[in-house]
Amino acid sequence: MGRGYMVEEAVERYLSSLCSSSPLTGLLLGQSSAQKDFVVMATRTPQREACPLTPSPRDTLDMEWINEHARQVSRMLPGGLSVLGVFYISDAEAKDTLITLRQLVFAVQKSISRDLLWLSGDDDISERVTLHVNSTTRRTFCRTFDVRDPKSTAKPADWRYQSGVCGSWPMVWSCVEVEIPVSLPPRGARPGDLETSLQEGLKLWAQQIERGTFLLDGRKISEDTELTGPTKRNVKQSLHAQILTTPVCPGEQVSQVGASGGRVVLRGAVHTRAYLHGNKPTARLAEKALKRDLLSTVALRLNMVLEELMETQERDRLSLPTRVMCPLRGLGVGVCDYRFNDEGPLEVLDRLKEILDLEVRQEDLDHTQEEEAVTVETQPAPTEGVQRSELQAAVVPPLKPQGRSYIGAAMATVMALLAAAASLLYLDD
Repeated sequence: MGRGYMVEEAVERYLSSLCSSSPLTGLLLGQSSAQKDFVVMATRTPQREACPLTPSPRDTLDMEWINEHARQVSRMLPGGLSVLGVFYISDAEAKDTLITLRQLVFAVQKSISRDLLWLSGDDDISERVTLHVNSTTRRTFCRTFDVRDPKSTAKPADWRYQSGVCGSWPMVWSCVEVEIPVSLPPRGARPGDLETSLQEGLKLWAQQIERGTFLLDGRKISEDTELTGPTKRNVKQSLHAQILTTPVCPGEQVSQVGASGGRVVLRGAVHTRAYLHGNKPTARLAEKALKRDLLSTVALRLNMVLEELMETQERDRLSLPTRVMCPLRGLGVGVCDYRFNDEGPLEVLDRLKEILDLEVRQEDLDHTQEEEAVTVETQPAPTEGVQRSELQAAVVPPLKPQGRSYIGAAMATVMALLAAAASLLYLDD
């Protein structure tokens, strides 16, 4: 038998409820371990108004829409949770859907990987699960593919439903002070140069985080130490962590700017959180999950601050979003979203419904982790005839939805976004 999957019973009920709407695709969410994987949630791909899924051959699936949905879902998952695979519900025979599922799982993984600031390590699980559910018989057909191997073939897997899969998973959290200087290319540079500058700034900061000292409850412990906690079922353990880094000295920051067109500096505090599976989690797992959550949320919001600068008429001071946590009742884990200053809880609830297909009550939202409003300030200062801008923020923003479809807003071309943002950054008063 192949890889084992312990699946929350709520996932079975959810998939069954979708059978009447087949054919459709969706994502399987959870966490991997060395021995087995844990599937705690599933979410269908929302129907695209202009191009709905129809019971047609696999080449009619809207792969661009499916991939963008996967990217949006991945951004709403805190540390420890990730997209483990895909499902496909149809009335076709399981053997006839294997090519479709293979195409889906490789495309989704490639789309998600574009946003990552880290390379997969030897201890990262590269097998991804595919699940076909027959909408008539409700029978499931589970196979895995190694997404690191383009020639990978389907392997059998053991798919088992169980209650309380993640009810007592430990949670590790931290509030991390960040300072990220990003050099900007000279005026007149190509849009691709700005994208490169942003990525380089993020990579330097990511390396600083990865080298940082990780403390749990104020202590440095061995990576192999098991994080033992409460033994009672559905009783959670919460661990406070710290990531200690060596600040970059002012001289090094200036040298990074060099003869560029200025710089963007982001400073402030970011809430980060990760969930750890209950199969003997270690301090190493806690460190990796929490640091990756920090890298993901900052990289997302750094990229999206450019869009906010492009859209707003107030270029000197901008209100930025805060991270809203959403614990999921009965599961023991949660998801997150980002709320702008001019948005209320209803906008967050709408996004959770559209992207994750979650029915959440307003009182379930946790606004307290990043409660204070924060701003971005532009401070021009001439240097060698070039306009220099500096952004300061406690938190930098993610993609701000527009109109009715939040996923559709994310389909804008990245290069056009960067080009427009660059023109704002170099404006002279």
